Amino acid sequence: MSDPRQLLLLALGDDELILGHRATEWTGLGPILEADLALSSISQDEIGHAELFYGLAHARGAPSPEALVFYRADPAEWRNAQLCELPRGDWGDTVVRHFLYDLAEQIRLTALADSHDHELAAIAKKIRPEEKYHLLHGRTWMRRLAHGTEESHRRIQRAVDRLLPYAFGLWEPFPDEETLVADGVIPPSETLRDQWWDAVSVALSGALTLPDFDGITPVIGGRQGHHSDELPQLLDAMQHLHRALPGTVW
Repeated sequence: MSDPRQLLLLALGDDELILGHRATEWTGLGPILEADLALSSISQDEIGHAELFYGLAHARGAPSPEALVFYRADPAEWRNAQLCELPRGDWGDTVVRHFLYDLAEQIRLTALADSHDHELAAIAKKIRPEEKYHLLHGRTWMRRLAHGTEESHRRIQRAVDRLLPYAFGLWEPFPDEETLVADGVIPPSETLRDQWWDAVSVALSGALTLPDFDGITPVIGGRQGHHSDELPQLLDAMQHLHRALPGTVW
C-alpha cells in the first residue's frame, strides 16, 4: 500500500483500533463502576471508528477491515502512533493518554471535516460528536485527579511527564504528507500540533506543570512502521483467536 490517502486512512484507523484495544483491558478493572462502563463504551466507539476508516480504505482497493486487523502480524505494517500501543499502566496513565489523544482527535477531526476528500470528511463529521464525549470524560477525570489528593496529583503529573513525548508523536507527518496537503486532504500536521499544544496548555493551566515546548523530544516512528516492543505482544493477543481458528466468521 503506497497511495498517500490509503496510508492516511490506515494510520487513522490504526490509532483508533490500537487505543480501543488497550481500553478494553480495563473492562472489569475500573476504579469505580461508572468509570469501568464509560471506558468500555469508549473502547467500542474507537474500534467502530477504526472500522469506518478501514472500510473507506477497502472501498478504494485495500484489503478488508478484517484482513487489516487480523492478518497484519508484522508490526512494521502498522501505522499507529506509539502512544496508542503503550501498556495500560495505572488509572492515571490511562486518563492522561486518553485526554491527550482525544484532544488531538477533536482538533484533527475538525480539520478533516473540511477536507477536499469528501468521503473522509463525512467520516470525520460522523464520529466527531462521539469524540466530544470522550474528551469530556477525560477532562473530568484529569480535573478530579489533579485536584484530588497529593497522591492522585503526583501520579497524574508523573503520567503527563511520561506520556507527553509520545503524544507529540500523534503529529508525526503522514507518509507523503506534502501531497495530502497540496490536495487539500489535510492541513500540515505541524499546524494542528501547535493548535493542540495551545489547547493542552489552556486545559491544564493551574492544575499541572507542563514542560517548555522546545524541551520536548517527540517519540516518533509509528507512522513509518517503527514501534515499541509492546506492539507485537498486543497484536498477538488481539489476533490469537483468529489465527487459532482460521476462516472463523464473526
